[in-house]
Amino acid sequence: MRPILLQGHTRPLTQIKYNSDGDLLMTVAKDTVANLWYSHNGERVGTYEGHQGALWTIDCNKPSTLVITGAADNTARLWHAETGRQLHVWEFPTAVKRVEFSHDDRYVLMVTEERMGHKSAIYVFPVDNSTPEQSNEPIVVLRPSPSKATMAAWSYLDKYIVAGHDDGSLTLYDWKYEEVVRQAQAHDGTITDLQMWKDGTYFITSSKDKTARLFETNTLNPLKMYKADTGVNTATMTPTQDLVILGGGQAASEVTTTSSRQGKFESRFYHKVFEDEVGRLKGHFGPINTLAMQPDGKGFASGGEDGYVRVHHFDPDYFKFKYDY
Repeated sequence: MRPILLQGHTRPLTQIKYNSDGDLLMTVAKDTVANLWYSHNGERVGTYEGHQGALWTIDCNKPSTLVITGAADNTARLWHAETGRQLHVWEFPTAVKRVEFSHDDRYVLMVTEERMGHKSAIYVFPVDNSTPEQSNEPIVVLRPSPSKATMAAWSYLDKYIVAGHDDGSLTLYDWKYEEVVRQAQAHDGTITDLQMWKDGTYFITSSKDKTARLFETNTLNPLKMYKADTGVNTATMTPTQDLVILGGGQAASEVTTTSSRQGKFESRFYHKVFEDEVGRLKGHFGPINTLAMQPDGKGFASGGEDGYVRVHHFDPDYFKFKYDY
């Protein structure tokens, strides 16, 4: 595969995301700009400028009319996707680390950082698609404990919110009643990413403990585990093949203090059912911080500490891949 290299950021990537149709790719990094690209050729559509700090997260609604971003300037911002016009600003005591529209686009969840005496929180705000005016009053505020939340996502039919924590645990919330349904210890290290399967019935997590794992949403029961030899920063699932993709790598400080000179900056492919590693894809010059799968399964994108986004379109041989039992 010959990837398309996107050079639109000056700092390490923090999150990349496809829209629901897969024709647009959104990217944010530790600079102050969010970018929108055509996924098929890497042409930049435009930028969303207004944040005063590093951007951590981005998402858009199903019709791709609204984009929301969260940043280290303690704000989340709503944008008109096509024109780049800023529509609304939500202000918080600390940085916004993750945002995500609900499946019906009526709500958005926002995960805030724990810092300077302020506890981590998961806010749920209503979103009115018919007007730029949005409410500054959350309808729900969840207070993760005993450890701060690092990630969160909506489950099937928006019934639950699943949160990943700094101590490696998971929490399933019945968010409308602000109740904890169940908790489980998922990893031995910080959960670095959490991505739902398309129907929301199970999800994949990645962690600093050098593993990625599949969990059932309703029970938080572990289903599968994929082992790497370095910290895993992100993981995603492919919709057309029984594969998962892991991204990570050693930090620069670790590379210089170990005997190995290999930073292990590859996208790693594992069989989803049998847990075996089946392939690797090189390219980045630093750890991979974020992965996103194209909804139709024809490609994926990776964002690295090197500031580059690599958009991969699978060769025909990929779709003929058969696992040797």
